[in-house]
Amino acid sequence: MEQEPRRTRTSEAFFGRRRGKAIRPYQADALETGLARLGIDLGVAAPADLRTMFEAEVSKVRLEIGFGGGEHLRHLAANNPGDGFIGIEPFVNGMAKMAAALHEKPLANIRLYDEDATQLLDWLPEASLDGIDLLYPDPWRKKKHWKRRFVSPVNLDRFARVLKAGAKFRFASDIDTYVNWTLQHCRAHPAFDWQAADAADWHTPYEGWTRTRYEAKAIRENRTPAYLTFIRV
Repeated sequence: MEQEPRRTRTSEAFFGRRRGKAIRPYQADALETGLARLGIDLGVAAPADLRTMFEAEVSKVRLEIGFGGGEHLRHLAANNPGDGFIGIEPFVNGMAKMAAALHEKPLANIRLYDEDATQLLDWLPEASLDGIDLLYPDPWRKKKHWKRRFVSPVNLDRFARVLKAGAKFRFASDIDTYVNWTLQHCRAHPAFDWQAADAADWHTPYEGWTRTRYEAKAIRENRTPAYLTFIRV
């Protein structure tokens, strides 16, 4: 069996394994054709206006980092056809599910990237995004692994660079330590302002929210989701 190229330390710091169980043949075909059509090539300079990357005519461009099986991203794209969405998912099985779903029900306002999110963030033009979603990221539960959490001063600097003034960074998690971690890091960063008046605000799902299988499992296991919103000031 051919081995995957060794990942860089940057990649290893933010996500774990790249593959799960073997994907089905139709998913493999959808993955190949889907990435050929919708995948983003960082070897080409980013367009000054990201709206031109999409088959559909869009007025805004939003990013979701780590979309899992893609349920939330597809829901957003289907219900907001005037917005363009870039989805990042390095886990092959998740990207394969997304590609298969888009093969069955195409959406012209989605683009995909299947590698390290930091590489795409560094490729994007300054002040080019209207929003970033980081939903249920790997919490790296052990304290010795907390340095691998995606929310960090260096990645918040990346977010600040690519987000437009007034754009939202949304973070959802069912892991208390990661919620507290994110609050502390974002409130310490001068570019982000937490939007919450009381606890009900951050325990209320976002407008138009669709519950993923992961979130349903978390609730069944009595873990309370938190939905944080920060404005790029």
